[in-house]
This record gives sequence, C-alpha cells and structure tokens, in this order.
Amino acid sequence: MNVFELTRALVDIDSVTPNEERVGVYLADYLSAVAARTGGHVERIEVEPHRYNVLAFWDAPVVTLSTHIDTVPPFFPSREDDEFIWGRGACDTKGIIASMIFAVETLVAEGERRVALLFVVGEERNSAGAQAAAKDPRGSRFMINGEPTESKLVLGSKGALRFEIVARGRMAHSAYPHLGDSAIEKLLDALARVRRISLPSDAVLGKSTLNIGTIQGGRAPNVIPDHAMAEVFIRLVDDGDSTRRAVAEAVAGTAEAREVLCISAVHMGSIEGLETSVVAFTTDIPAFNGAWGTPYLFGPGSIHVAHTDEERIAKRELVAAIETYQTIVRQLLRR
Repeated sequence: MNVFELTRALVDIDSVTPNEERVGVYLADYLSAVAARTGGHVERIEVEPHRYNVLAFWDAPVVTLSTHIDTVPPFFPSREDDEFIWGRGACDTKGIIASMIFAVETLVAEGERRVALLFVVGEERNSAGAQAAAKDPRGSRFMINGEPTESKLVLGSKGALRFEIVARGRMAHSAYPHLGDSAIEKLLDALARVRRISLPSDAVLGKSTLNIGTIQGGRAPNVIPDHAMAEVFIRLVDDGDSTRRAVAEAVAGTAEAREVLCISAVHMGSIEGLETSVVAFTTDIPAFNGAWGTPYLFGPGSIHVAHTDEERIAKRELVAAIETYQTIVRQLLRR
C-alpha cells in the first residue's frame, strides 16, 4: 500500500466525532503489522468506551508525530484524480496520518527507533484524546503535530474561546408585550455590546477575531420569547483572560456568558531550512500542555478546503511531506 492508497483507505472510513472506533481499529491493525516487522509496539489507549487513542513506538520516544483521527460532518468517501485525493478528512487529517506513518517507517528502516506515532480522538470537538494523552506521557521531548498548514512550519497558532450567551425573559401574548419580557431583545442588546469589545493583538499572530455563529430562541411569532441563546467563538492571540472579562462585562445585567471552551494561543519554534507561517485555527497542542514535548506544527494541505465539500489534498504535497517529517525528526533528534 502506498501513501495515496493509505490516505484513501482512511478517508473511506467514517470517523465523524465521536464515532472514531472503526478508524482506530484500522490504524491499530495497520500499525501492528508494521510493528511486527520492525520490532515496535502498538497500544490502544481508551479515552471513552468505543473511543481510543492509538500509540505506536519502537524504543523510548524522543520525538512523537501526532494528529487526530476524527473529522467534522458530513462524511463523504474518497475519489482521486491525477492531482488530488478528495474526501472528508483528506487534508484534515487522514492524508497527514498516512504521510507520518510512511515517514516513520522509513526512519525505523534506517535504524532510528527513538520515534513514536500518536493518533488521538476528539480534536474537532473538545480535544478529549489529547487531554487523555497529556495524563499519560511517555518521556517524549518533542511533538510534531499535524494539521493542514500548506506544508509550512507554523510559528504560532491562535487559540479559541467559546461562549453560549443565554438570555431569559417572560412569555406573554404578543398583542400585550408589556406583560412579557423579551429574551431575544435582551440577547440582541448583549450581542451588540459584545461586538464592540476591543480585542487584543499580537505581533506574530495578529488580531483576535470574533464570530457570532448561531442564534436561537423564541416560541412563535405571536409569543413574547422567554429564552434565547447565541454561540460566540473568539480566536485568541493570548491566554484569553482579558477577553473573558470583557465578555462578562458586556453581557452583565442582560444575559449570562457560559464559557464552553478556552484554548490559549501557542507560539512554536522553527526548523532550519523550512518555510514558516502563522495560522488562525486551533489545534490539539494546548490540550497536550507540553506533556509530550516541545510542540511543532506542520502538515500538507490547506485549511481553506478543510471542513468543506471541496476537501482535498495534493498528491505532490503528500509525498513531499514524508520527507519533510523525516527532516524535522532528524533535526530534533540532533538537539
């Protein structure tokens, strides 16, 4: 099986969060066959019932290559043309998994055994797999995390701060609005103040951004609404403390800000000879909290087609990434 065939085999397994069990079984079986030929070890590490991380290692790892095995919905299978492999997870991140596996196979065949592969569940929702792995470190000093970075080494990635903004009111007949208390009007007032928050900037990562992603509420057009909620997602360039306080102040007296998720922004190191960039998306790296070593972020593919119905990865990038992952590992091992 070559890297294109392995990528397609992985894409063709539906692993929309939290249904990662089938792709976990496939990877554990595939890596067990590799380990049997090369004297390695494979573990399936339970995170929740029917959900587990997959770890493959040879000797005590110094460098670990890691990414996630879950995808966003909806699932759609792979197809292939001369230039691209298409399908859900093609670039985010099943092509990356395939490139990492082939890179490590080559390193092991050359006699380098201080490497590991760690594939985790849940990145697309709450980083459950990375959080579980952070509680079970194996002594690795460096972690290469895989996300679609257009084959550039990332110097920093934005974090995430997610809120549910909840407003409550009192129902009444819409002909007599003075007898009720509109939760939707309260929510709109709160969101208007949230939109006016001054967000932090960072010299490397740029400015924080805010998105009101969903709004829901009300019972019927002729009923004063007693409940309304919006989901707000902020891309952080720091630890989020000042933004958290600003949101709480903006909604005070009108609505409640329920924090759902907070992941700090991350600054990472460089590797000699590799082109670099910064990214706005969030990764599992903060959830690992350094337990698997100093983080680096690199992967083939573009985030701009991830999570879309045009998701794809260029075959030339898949092949090139195998060599780049080896280059990064070798440089880190020399350190």
